[in-house]
Amino acid sequence: MPTSRNKAALIALALAGAAVLPALAQERPESILPPGFNEQTPPPAATPAPTPAPGQQAAPVRRPVEGEPVDLSGVLGNNVADALPLPPPDPALLAQYELPAYARRSLDRVGLVGPGEGGMAANAFAGANGRYLESLMAQLDAPVPSRWLSIALRRALASRIETPAGVNGADFAAERAWLLVRMGESVVARALVEAVDTDNYTPKMRDAALQAALATGDPAMLCPITADALKISREGAWVAIDSLCKVLSGQPGASSGIAALRRSRGRDVDVLLADKLVGMAGKRGAVTIEWAGVSQLSAWRYGLAVATGEKIPDELFATVSPRVQFWRAQAPMWTPRERAGSADFAAAQGVLSSAALVDLYGEIEATEDLASAESAIARDLRTAYVDADRARRLAVMTQLWDEPTGARARYARLILTARAAAELPPARDDARERLIASMLSAGLASPALAWWSTVDRGSEGWAMLALADESMDRRYSRADVRSYRGGTAGALAHKRQMFFAALAGLGRIDEGTVQTLAGDLSVDLGRVDAWTRAIDRAAMANQPGTVLLLAALGMQTPNWHGVAPEYFYHIIAAMHRTGLDGEARMMAAEALTRL
Repeated sequence: MPTSRNKAALIALALAGAAVLPALAQERPESILPPGFNEQTPPPAATPAPTPAPGQQAAPVRRPVEGEPVDLSGVLGNNVADALPLPPPDPALLAQYELPAYARRSLDRVGLVGPGEGGMAANAFAGANGRYLESLMAQLDAPVPSRWLSIALRRALASRIETPAGVNGADFAAERAWLLVRMGESVVARALVEAVDTDNYTPKMRDAALQAALATGDPAMLCPITADALKISREGAWVAIDSLCKVLSGQPGASSGIAALRRSRGRDVDVLLADKLVGMAGKRGAVTIEWAGVSQLSAWRYGLAVATGEKIPDELFATVSPRVQFWRAQAPMWTPRERAGSADFAAAQGVLSSAALVDLYGEIEATEDLASAESAIARDLRTAYVDADRARRLAVMTQLWDEPTGARARYARLILTARAAAELPPARDDARERLIASMLSAGLASPALAWWSTVDRGSEGWAMLALADESMDRRYSRADVRSYRGGTAGALAHKRQMFFAALAGLGRIDEGTVQTLAGDLSVDLGRVDAWTRAIDRAAMANQPGTVLLLAALGMQTPNWHGVAPEYFYHIIAAMHRTGLDGEARMMAAEALTRL
């Protein structure tokens, strides 16, 4: 029986392999596994070739000639159609293998956290028109002056919420992410961008992803969407990032995009930073960045400098919005000491928690130069937390509070010492009002309320505890409100108005007394305009997310001194009505602390 060419080739390969195997076996290291482990099952014995009958000769084995086509009919079958190339795979079918249907995330509900994880309910914007909500977010000039409003708004934007009617889910998530970037919440913004599958990205989502990538100093996160972005935009940012992604994936022509940018724009700092980024990825020569003559720190320059480890001159941070300081506070590429100043600002804004700020100074004490000012703060903080002598702890905390010169920095120090203050038992210390303010700055209402017996009616501490108290049993009279005497003479009138507005919004004053006090203190609670109608309507519809967006719009001012008491009343009342009572109480106490 003649042997096919194919079988002859296989036999030849088998014989060649048999000759090589002994040589390979000599190079194989001795196994360190116990007997029976990693042993291969011996191959089945080869079937012997049939013995020719007496008088017949075995057919000679014909070996294939080099260059001659091999007969595969025995493998593919006799049907010519069986040998034709297979049709290209269905992209939809391939997508199911890359990301099965059960793993795909719906655009009907996008976000990071649910109610059980600290987020809001999925219907936080229930009934609101999506385009209206996007318009509110686009109009917001972040950051807002209130730490506690910022914390509540971040929670709403990051929650796993239902996409409202009238908008695409990816676009709505993009608008939320872009607002988070402007608030300084770079890490949360990036996580929200990544909560949408890339095959659902829209142009707006790609733009939001670019901003989040720059804010976190990680342009490589854009590689999965760069090709699609370049189909509709030839912006230099996408061209440069495309070159980076090609280098990282080993594709040819990686440097052509950077070369084109150099030809069109010369060697300005933006191109040099991109060139340095791509060069580092490709392990080629370093690029020197000269900041002399650079007068503005853009998001592009910040993002690429962070990605390449390039130090940015401190004076350039003064040319940008405070949000860039908040990005810096969260960037792990910076050392703890470099992040400290920005971290204080970020904590005052609510971007960093009190615990995160304490941890940062703990890391400074453990790793940084002991002679630095930041290390001295860390040592004082340790004394404030663990010293056995109460007087020494209070003295150190007072020193920490008094050191800074700016209002934001002083508020940050209250946040820094909040848990140290909560460890002290109540007493009529001279510092008791600042201890109460410190605890409430971090939301530690329970330990702060234990100081009720130490404060006098009408004092600053008494007013803050009146606002922080969650009990509805306490009611306040006209005499109570008029007894409040906190603050300096210049600020007293405004603070008393804000104290009254917050108490009225929380429902702690009888309706008749509210009207009387509104006249006494010149607070026009009856004022009606488009904004008051909108926030009252959102509260009546039980839309806490919409209420927070409108509250932020009502506080478009650099600091608390610009917040109108009439608007503050509507904000506190709307938050109280929609289940945001805790944030409303802490924000009310914050107002008295920061005015």
